[in-house]
Amino acid sequence: MGSAYFYHLTRAPLEATLPLLIGKALAAGWRVAVRGRSSERMEWLDQKLWLQGDESFLPHGLAGGPHDADQPVLLTCEAALPNGAACVMAIDGAEVRPEEVEAVARVCILFDGHDEAAMTRAREQWKALTGAGCAAQYWSEETGRWEKKAESGA
Repeated sequence: MGSAYFYHLTRAPLEATLPLLIGKALAAGWRVAVRGRSSERMEWLDQKLWLQGDESFLPHGLAGGPHDADQPVLLTCEAALPNGAACVMAIDGAEVRPEEVEAVARVCILFDGHDEAAMTRAREQWKALTGAGCAAQYWSEETGRWEKKAESGA
């Protein structure tokens, strides 16, 4: 039984925060699926992850290749998890279903605190997931460090 963690980005951009969260998930022994809404955005993110440097290399690939099942981190726009991900990181308002939260170890929903549409979408997702009985936590970095601001469910 998993839980959804909402990350309200106000200081560091997605391309800085996401690698940190992916690193923590990999350290926990989880495979990761990063789910977005457009292939262009996932290609942009792919480039950002490759440019992190040798010390922070994150093994990953774009979905749609012959080795999707082998990828520790798979960048995708689809709901399927061909790499057996135990952690789903949803960006740009990508869809997350309550059944999925229950089926994986963790779902992370990252949203831009400077984008009103992104904040509205995150609120909708919070209501839908907690309303369906999913455990959820809301994390904010507004003070300069990550702090848990709200929690719902088990």
